[in-house]
Amino acid sequence: MSSVSHSAEHATTTGIDHRKLLIWAFLGSDCLFFGSLIATYMIYRGKSIDCPLPHQIYDIPYTSISAFVLLMSSLTMVLALAAIQRGDHKGLRVWLVSTGMLGLVFLGGQFYEFTTFVHEGLTLSGNLFGSTFFVLTGFHGAHVTVGVMILFSLVLVSMRGGIPASDSLTVELAGLYWHFVDIVWIVLFALVYLVPSPVPNIECAQAAVAH
Repeated sequence: MSSVSHSAEHATTTGIDHRKLLIWAFLGSDCLFFGSLIATYMIYRGKSIDCPLPHQIYDIPYTSISAFVLLMSSLTMVLALAAIQRGDHKGLRVWLVSTGMLGLVFLGGQFYEFTTFVHEGLTLSGNLFGSTFFVLTGFHGAHVTVGVMILFSLVLVSMRGGIPASDSLTVELAGLYWHFVDIVWIVLFALVYLVPSPVPNIECAQAAVAH
C-alpha cells in the first residue's frame, strides 16, 4: 500500500488523519485537567500554616538540570521522527531509546526530589502546599512514565519491522504527546519553582531565615 493510499484510508472529511485528530482531542482535554490542577496549586500555595514551605525546600539548580534533560529529549524525539521519515530504521531506534532514557533520567531526578522533600517533612497529607504540589507534579510524572513506555514500545515494534517509512505518523503522534509533556513541564517549572509564593506563617519565615 502506498503512503498516499494509506493516508487516504485514515483521513477524515477535513483531510486530517483521524488518529491525529484523536491525539489532539486527548491533549486538549489533558490541558483542561492540568489547568485545573495548576489553578488549585496557585490558589492554595500561600495558604499553608504548617512548615515546610516552598522556598525552604526547593533546590532550583537541581530541578533546572532535570528540566534541561527533559527539554533535550524533545530534540531527540524530533530526530527520531526525521529518521523514520527518511527510512532510517536504525536511527529511529537510536533516537527513540535516547528519548526514553532522558525521560527515565528525569523520572529518577523527580523520585530523588520527592524522597528528599518527604525527608524534610513535606508529605502529601502534611499541609495544603504538600497536597497540591505532589498531586500536580506527580500527575505530570505519570504522564512522563506513560510516554517512556510508548517510546520503548515503538522501539520493539520497529525491531520487528512494524513501522515503515510510509507510516511515520505513528512516531509523529508519539512525538506530539512527548512534546506536550515537555511544554507542560516548562509551565510547571516556571509557576511552581520560580514564581515566589507568600509566606503566611511567621514562625516558618523566621525559621527559614535562621536556617
